[in-house]
This record gives sequence, C-alpha cells and structure tokens, in this order.
Amino acid sequence: MTIAGVASALPPHKYDQRVLLPALQRHWGVQVDNPAFMERLQARVGVETRHLALPLEQYYGLNTWGQANNHWIEIAQQLGQKALCGALSRAGFSTSDLGAIIFTSITGIAAPSIDARLINRMHLPVNIKRVPIFGLGCVAGAAAISRAADYVLAYPDQVAAVLSVELCSLTLQQDDTSIANIISSSLFGDGAAAVLVAGAERESNGPEILATRSVFYPDTEDVMGWDISEKGFRIVLSRDVRKVISEHFASDVDSFLDDQGLSRSEIGAWVLHTGGPAILEATAAALDLPDHALDVSWDCLCRTGNLSSASVLLVLEEFITKKRPAAGTYGLLAAMGPGFCAELVLLRW
Repeated sequence: MTIAGVASALPPHKYDQRVLLPALQRHWGVQVDNPAFMERLQARVGVETRHLALPLEQYYGLNTWGQANNHWIEIAQQLGQKALCGALSRAGFSTSDLGAIIFTSITGIAAPSIDARLINRMHLPVNIKRVPIFGLGCVAGAAAISRAADYVLAYPDQVAAVLSVELCSLTLQQDDTSIANIISSSLFGDGAAAVLVAGAERESNGPEILATRSVFYPDTEDVMGWDISEKGFRIVLSRDVRKVISEHFASDVDSFLDDQGLSRSEIGAWVLHTGGPAILEATAAALDLPDHALDVSWDCLCRTGNLSSASVLLVLEEFITKKRPAAGTYGLLAAMGPGFCAELVLLRW
C-alpha cells in the first residue's frame, strides 16, 4: 500500500503575523493587562504568516458559536473539495476510484458530516464507505492515514481518501485571555489537506506504508483538548505536552521501529506534526535528531502555523512534492493529540 497522492488547500485570506497581532490587541483591549507580555508570547510561536477562513474584519461580527460553525460548514466543503481534487489529480485517479473516505476535523461539527456533503457536491460514488472522525485533534491526520492503511490492507484493490479540514480561527474565544488562548490565537491557522492511500493492487509511485502504530497514554485527558460550552470550543493546552514527549516518545518510537527491524538512525525523513516551537524542540531533543532533521516541519509552521490535524499532511506534501527523499529512504510520519496519544506511520520511498 502506498501514499498515492497528497494536496493541500488554503483559504485565500493570508495575513502576516505583524497584522494579526495588533488586531488581536485591539480586540482584547483592556482585558489584557500586559500587552508587552502578549507580544513576547506571540513572538515565540515561530509563525510568520497564516491563512484565515474569513477576511479579518468579519471576525468581529461573529457573536455566537452557531454563526462560526455555519461558516465552518460552508468553507470546509470548499477547501475539502479543492484538496481532494488536487490529491486525485496528482495521483492520476478519479472520484470513481475511491472506495472509502475518512474525514477529520476538530474545529466544527455537522450532521450530515462534511464527507456526506462532498458526496453530493463532488458526485462521489454512492457506495463509498464513510468514516467521519471528531475528537482526535492534532493527531487525527496521522491516525486517519493509519485507518486508511487498515482499510486498503483488507481491500487491496481499492483507494481510501483521507481528508482533513481545520478552521482554527473560527474557534477563537473572544472573552478568553488565558495564556493558552493567547498562544493558540497566534499559533493556529486554517487549511485543509487530502491524502490518497492506495492498496497493493493499485499502481502508485508514492512512498510505501510499511507499518502503523497507535499509542495511548493513560490518565492524560487534561493535557490537551477542548472545554466545550454554549460559547463553543475553549482550548485546553497544558505544559505537560512537553513532559509526555520527553518521557515517552523516544521509547515508543524505538519500540515501533525495533519491531520492524529498524533504528532511529535509519530514518531519513522525519514527517512530524508542526505543533509549535516547544513541541518541535522537545521532539528533536527526545529523539536526539541531527541538525535540520525537522526543517520541513519548521518551514511549514512558519508559512501556515499549526493546522491541527492537517499540519502533518502539509509536511507530507512538502516531502513528496518538493523534498522527495532518495528511493529506499525510510520515513516516520508522526503526530500527537488529545487523549493524550500518538500515531506513528512507517514509510519507505
């Protein structure tokens, strides 16, 4: 089974951080009693530009969760269609080739889910198997690839689509001036990405998926996630994320690779989620990675910010389309998210 195609889709509303920071400061005003501290926090996130679902001025008129979620439903369909069409084009497949679609998002809700709406919008096969995922957050892009690999392992003549759409800006809590929300308001961006996973009987020149693994860390529910109320999604972001990475991630990666007869030194492409500077630094330190091993992740973070579940898919796209490793190179695609949990995917180019 292989990654047959991957493509991203970003909203047209692109802003420099130097524009977004003053807008947030004006918005919160006297609620933030130390603007200089806010500036320092936001300067550390490693992001230069972000794409937003809506033009900046429209956010001031979003007074309810329902209004924001209605925008999410409409824009998720637009970006989802663009990303999926892009992945199909790159793979040389058509919509009729799809046997399953796995849709993931943590920034909005809909019933029927976005994947169902795209069946109508894109005339996807009426017998396509649908798997909408909610709740996995940043890890969901990697997890969805793993579940797609499970699917085509059972159906080697089929193709499974993974689609992630995250419109993080529509979750911003306007009255929350906690450090977690201030950081997230400068870190998270909006975008979508689609990946096509082809079974062994389908031709593809993309990287092979050799193995996958899910890891759950018991009693870590408060590390990351949402507090959900009548106002929508309020970020939960603990410093313990770095602690979990430092204490567990290297041993989990080593155990996974060892089961495949490999070691960290044999991985030539690290396809890691762009969680933010603290997460990337903690990951590099835990894995004792060489200099520049995470350059692609850092570059994606700089250009688009953290796109939650879509981030690791953008990093994968960068590797496949612009930084393609030499044939035979092993790669590890990995992300972590609410649970707290990790997902690992072993690739070979």
